[in-house]
Amino acid sequence: MGMIDAKNRVTEHQRFYQAAYKAHTRLWKINPRSNWYMAPYLVALWGGFGATLYAASRKVAGHNTWFSKE
Repeated sequence: MGMIDAKNRVTEHQRFYQAAYKAHTRLWKINPRSNWYMAPYLVALWGGFGATLYAASRKVAGHNTWFSKE
């Protein structure tokens, strides 16, 4: 039985996270899989921000669409 006989690894994980936190590593960068999670998030965050600025600057210039001059 996998869950019944599983070893309790909470203390190992706790030591790992506390050691990294004491070394002033940001919490969202401690896990080895953090880059897999943060890369798409940052692309979406800054891509959305850039698209918003682009659309706003076109609106200020008097263009109501993304690409055409109308």
